[in-house]
Amino acid sequence: MGITIKLFASLREQFLQDELKITPTPATVNDAWLCATAQPHPANILAAVNHEYVRFDHPLRDGDEVAFFPPVTGG
Repeated sequence: MGITIKLFASLREQFLQDELKITPTPATVNDAWLCATAQPHPANILAAVNHEYVRFDHPLRDGDEVAFFPPVTGG
């Protein structure tokens, strides 16, 4: 089954994709990032699994949706 990875904002532009499927399921959020980008994640990137913020060592299960996005600023 695998997972779905979504990239938002500048990440979507940087990696020229907004969504991809990864099979087999990576073990952690960090592994998913590496599968999607082939590079270490910057310290300021945020991650969410199934719409909840998580750390990059969070374990993944089949069917999870993982989202990566840069921090939001506003005023």
